[in-house]
Amino acid sequence: MYRKFGKRLFDIVCALAALLVFGWLYIIVAILVRIKLGSPVLFQQERPGKDEKIFKLYKFRTMTDARDEEGNLLPDEVRLTRFGRLLRKTSLDELPEAFNILKGDMSVVGPRPLLVEYLPYYTEEERHRHDVRPGLTGLAQINGRNAITWEEKFAWDLNYIKRITFWGDVKIIFQTVIKTVMRKDILVGKEFVVEKFIPHRTKNDSIMR
Repeated sequence: MYRKFGKRLFDIVCALAALLVFGWLYIIVAILVRIKLGSPVLFQQERPGKDEKIFKLYKFRTMTDARDEEGNLLPDEVRLTRFGRLLRKTSLDELPEAFNILKGDMSVVGPRPLLVEYLPYYTEEERHRHDVRPGLTGLAQINGRNAITWEEKFAWDLNYIKRITFWGDVKIIFQTVIKTVMRKDILVGKEFVVEKFIPHRTKNDSIMR
């Protein structure tokens, strides 16, 4: 019952509460991003959601548009500023995802939405992570986040999908808040951006669509 009906209501209540209670924080962060990084204030990127439907994910911008002499964007670790690292460490860059939750693109708890380019590299079992709405946080985030392997992340995602409960979601949210405050398992900068999913898979060990 919760999975089919209650979870969506829970998502809407949580997202609205976040916007009402922390509206002042959204405004402050937006102003600082505009001053320190320029516009646009929001970073938008296509991600696969439930049933692999593509949607636009919203985040506060954390990188500059610095380019080389040929006009190409510099590497992510170079464009990620000190202020941007702070936003990522505190997870403040993810505040705008509350709007994704209200729109129905995301849930508060669920597998994190990854890049569209990763879709062809999932195994059939791993693709079941798209059977539900992607989440702002999830089991993978409270059990290692960026400090664990992709296989471990997917295992946690699939484990969550099999056991979705109200109290389970509440527990994950509570543990997420604790880890965020403690800044535990959060990697940023070069150590964060070089670890990608695709280089760890080949056509021989993935299911190509």
